[in-house]
Amino acid sequence: MRKIWLLTAILPTVAFGADDCVTMRNVPEGVQSLQDVINLGLCRNPQTAAAYAALRSSHFNKNAGYANYLPNVSASVSANKNFAQSKDTKKPNYDWGYGASISASYLIFDFGKRESDFAQTLATYRAAGFDYDETVQNFVYGLVGAYYELLNADADVKSAESALKVAQTAKDTADKKFKAGSVAKADVYKAETTLASSQLSLERAKNNREIAKGTLLTKLSFPANQEIVVADMASTFGSDAESESIDELIKVAREKRPDLLKATANKDAAWHKRNAAFLKNLPSISASGSVSWNDNSFQDVVSPDTNKMNGSIGIRASMPLFAGFANVYGLRAAESDYNRAKYNEEQTKNAAMMDVFTAYQNYKTAQTVLKHTEALLKSATESERVTAGMYKVGRATMLDWQTAQSELVNAQKQNNSAKYDLFVKRAAVALAIGDIKSELEGMKNE
Repeated sequence: MRKIWLLTAILPTVAFGADDCVTMRNVPEGVQSLQDVINLGLCRNPQTAAAYAALRSSHFNKNAGYANYLPNVSASVSANKNFAQSKDTKKPNYDWGYGASISASYLIFDFGKRESDFAQTLATYRAAGFDYDETVQNFVYGLVGAYYELLNADADVKSAESALKVAQTAKDTADKKFKAGSVAKADVYKAETTLASSQLSLERAKNNREIAKGTLLTKLSFPANQEIVVADMASTFGSDAESESIDELIKVAREKRPDLLKATANKDAAWHKRNAAFLKNLPSISASGSVSWNDNSFQDVVSPDTNKMNGSIGIRASMPLFAGFANVYGLRAAESDYNRAKYNEEQTKNAAMMDVFTAYQNYKTAQTVLKHTEALLKSATESERVTAGMYKVGRATMLDWQTAQSELVNAQKQNNSAKYDLFVKRAAVALAIGDIKSELEGMKNE
């Protein structure tokens, strides 16, 4: 059975114990890496904890299936007060009677129904394991997205602060040139407008960062008003050399994607359930035995030679003849469940392949977009620098400088978005193929 077991294997063990992690009230101090954030999330998240509890329940149900391969043994004891009327005295006589017994039975042969029942519980357990894996991977992917959204928002704040400094420089330059009489008052007004717009953009960027921070903290089950500092990632991440072909990704998805494996396990469980429903109509053979002890004074009087110890051993064969058509309809229902499970498996496969294809195309596009935004940022940065110099020597207007500043701010935002979107798109590919564990290990090594 292929299982990822991300709860314990996805990342290195956290530096703090699990109990400490769950009871934490405040975010740990210091810069948190992506691995730190995911460790915290997996430890504290109630959704993954609930999925793990469901997995444990299925595990115990599977273990209960072994009981059909073992004898059934039961014991009983009794104590009762007997009443009888004596023929001689015509008076009632009361006395206590005691008894104890132990019996055992063992299923010898049932045409394979026992095996089908256990195979069904085993397939159901496997499906629960894959469901747990899927829940954990989806949660981790959500954490990855929130992590990079915060980094993107923080980068936008830094870009807005940089734009504000440029706007302030433009305002100071316009003031000096106006006082020197080399430009009109209109240049000062334009510079003031740009400065006010930059201040407004900075406040909006800070607000977006607070929202992104609150989103990440909520996913980590911390109050949204706390503070968290996250580590940035290498800007070289996402080169063409690391891309696999779509055929290779689809092959991995068929082997590792949890929902595909879960659909197959559910189909297997439905098949065994249908098989067990059919075998239920066939005979079964069991062996049984019992030993009993009875101490009854009245029995001693009536039959003084009766032994207090009794026992029996035998073989029993049974076969259902009529159960109100319940077995017939049960078999038909199991057949329908099996057909539904087959169609669900096929539908899941089709959806999974489309997910892989879409994620792959989005990732390739994100790589291209990042390259273009890097070129755009480089050009816009140089353009703003040259235009600022030209304005200072009177060879460009304030409108030219404002345009260059606006283009630079836009280029910075696009580059920030493209950079962190590439991380998310690559994680989406890993999620689509069901192997986000190796993806995160790759991010760790970047």
